[in-house]
Amino acid sequence: MMALGEEASSKLFKHLQEEEIERIAKEVASLGKVGPELGEQVLVEFHQMTAASDYITSGGVEHARRLLSKAMGPDMSRRILDRVIRSVNVSAGFQTLEKANPLQLSKFILGEHPQTIALILAHLNATSAAQLVTQLPEEMQADVLMRMAKIEDIPPEVISRISSVIDQRLKALGGPSREQHGGVRAVAELFNQLERGVSQPALERIESQSQDLAVQIRNLMFVFEDLLGIEDVGIREIVNRADKKSLTVALKGASEDIRQRFFGNMSKRSGELLKEEMEIMGAVRLRDVEKAQQEIVAIARKLEEEGVITTGAGAGEPYVV
Repeated sequence: MMALGEEASSKLFKHLQEEEIERIAKEVASLGKVGPELGEQVLVEFHQMTAASDYITSGGVEHARRLLSKAMGPDMSRRILDRVIRSVNVSAGFQTLEKANPLQLSKFILGEHPQTIALILAHLNATSAAQLVTQLPEEMQADVLMRMAKIEDIPPEVISRISSVIDQRLKALGGPSREQHGGVRAVAELFNQLERGVSQPALERIESQSQDLAVQIRNLMFVFEDLLGIEDVGIREIVNRADKKSLTVALKGASEDIRQRFFGNMSKRSGELLKEEMEIMGAVRLRDVEKAQQEIVAIARKLEEEGVITTGAGAGEPYVV
């Protein structure tokens, strides 16, 4: 989209679903500058994969293999075909998961192997996956989530076998596939959608089996930019507890919205002093900013444990006075 430019991209967006547009927009926002050489390389690769898909559709895999081999050589054609076939396998196999009701899904997955359940969760969005997790027995939740966090590359034939079973059982429900993946980030997003009474025990069980994995999940569940949604009283408490140098470095690399959030919960004099410190310190290494922001996030987590603030799915919930 970035290589095509705004005018062409806007026309393409009209043919995409809202969720697809949101996912692409997030990637564009985090991608940064793309040079002309890389942009051209991506467009050429996209064109090659599109052509390969057309060849497969019109004449089958072997027909596509012969045409591509003549055009770009055996090695390049094999790599392109492998990627296209892998994508087709996933799309076809999980085509009924999009609109499947989590309660209906839960009726048949309870008897499946935890690895199969993890794969199914990886192809649902965080909200649907969270609903499905709540239907699992407590003793199974941690095992399934750990397996989901460790999902990396799965052979297409394995995905095809599992997804064909899913497709047969859910044909009556219908719906296209979700092109999403497992991994630690997917589990963290899922936890953010769960009620604390469900997520906390599951995370504790994961921690008892793999402390490193639990730390990775916790780090992704709540990041520095998420402080934007914390109540004013929580921000003020973070300011009071934070090391002033760490807070200065953390805000140095933060967005303007986050900075104003903190400045708005400080006295005018304290805010001015902090701004002066940020200007005086000059350039700061990215790893130092990330370390300082992690320290602030750790304070936020501590405050959540103490019941002072709420993060994740509970943030912004109304209170009764």
